[in-house]
Amino acid sequence: MSEFYDALEQRAPAERERTLMAALAQQVAHAQTHSPAFADILRGVDASRIASRSALATLPVTRKHELLARQQAARAAGGDALGGFGAIGWRALARPGSARRVFQSPGPIYEPEGAAPDYWRVARALFAAGMRAGDLLHNSFSYHLTPAGSAMESAAHALGCTVFAGGVGNTELQLQAIAELRPEGYCGTPSFLKILLDKAAETGRALSITKALVSGEAFPPSLCKLLRAGGIEALQCYATADVGLIAYETSARKGLVLGEGVIVEIVRPGTGDVLPEGEVGELVVTSLNPDYPLLRFGTGDLSAMLPGACPTGRTAPRIKGWMGRADQTTKVRGMFVHPAQVAEIVRRYPEIVRARLVVSGVMANDVVALRVEVFAASEGLAERLAHTVRDVTQLRTQVELLAPGSLPNDGKVIEDARSHE
Repeated sequence: MSEFYDALEQRAPAERERTLMAALAQQVAHAQTHSPAFADILRGVDASRIASRSALATLPVTRKHELLARQQAARAAGGDALGGFGAIGWRALARPGSARRVFQSPGPIYEPEGAAPDYWRVARALFAAGMRAGDLLHNSFSYHLTPAGSAMESAAHALGCTVFAGGVGNTELQLQAIAELRPEGYCGTPSFLKILLDKAAETGRALSITKALVSGEAFPPSLCKLLRAGGIEALQCYATADVGLIAYETSARKGLVLGEGVIVEIVRPGTGDVLPEGEVGELVVTSLNPDYPLLRFGTGDLSAMLPGACPTGRTAPRIKGWMGRADQTTKVRGMFVHPAQVAEIVRRYPEIVRARLVVSGVMANDVVALRVEVFAASEGLAERLAHTVRDVTQLRTQVELLAPGSLPNDGKVIEDARSHE
């Protein structure tokens, strides 16, 4: 039995990169033609020139709040509920092709589902988690509003699995179904799998589940160990309602391998500036899905690129996994401070390696400090920085000059360290 979902997983990295970059230029042209939102966002861009990572990095990052704002404005005007981002639609709004389903995520943000098999590209992650043709998969992701349930079901069908649509809640009924149907696999959140495991032990029932693909929330090593003690090998995947699968865990448990249909960058929060390998920043993804061509989409999640390849032999780049949220907007003395403002301060001083705005003290008595790593501090740098901070943020601040490597590599550019008691 093959250890790999398909031959793409073992491609030479250079071959994968050539293929991705050729597809990138085509996707930019496709988005400009079929997605009114990107026709506007990428106005004046020569798609044929966007065929490298450096060229991709010149395009603007579109973040979730901007996608939401365009959708809301379009809906208020009686227009396209997708805000012009989709290359397919439905009813009179349909452009080439038509959506099979439409989903609503918190915001509300609407996402289309096209007719392509395994539309969300999750089958690769299910395969890595051990699911095979003939398995029965207990799907406890929701089938309502959000696409998680549908994404897992279509992936399971692509593998030849049968699905029990458990959905969320109704723990007793789900345990009864597991006892009577005896599924080998599970997909859902890790916390609900633990609830099922605990409830089964409490009621003296054995779970037939031996393998699982979990997602939707953090999956700490302690919970992984607990599930393994209960006879379940669980791997995780990282997917979003906008893009589908972005990365997935393998049996090596050494980070998450990127899916084959996405281009991922790690950028400094609040900017589009690509960070070097190992630096923590916001994960920005470009989807090659022709139905919903999101280009440089800011997920708002923190991660970092890992060096080297997966020990299983999969050659795609890896990320460290989900490391928190990148949106660190903080209210200080009645005013919001955004990561983009910290980035603007850094941009004015080439000697700065890394910076972090730290807000401490207690509420209503905030203390603000800008901590910056510099290779060599020029005379009067701290004073000039304090003036710049006030110019950009309207806040008075202390400035601390630090040696490179002094700040944690956790992607934070704004840290709220205030006491809220």
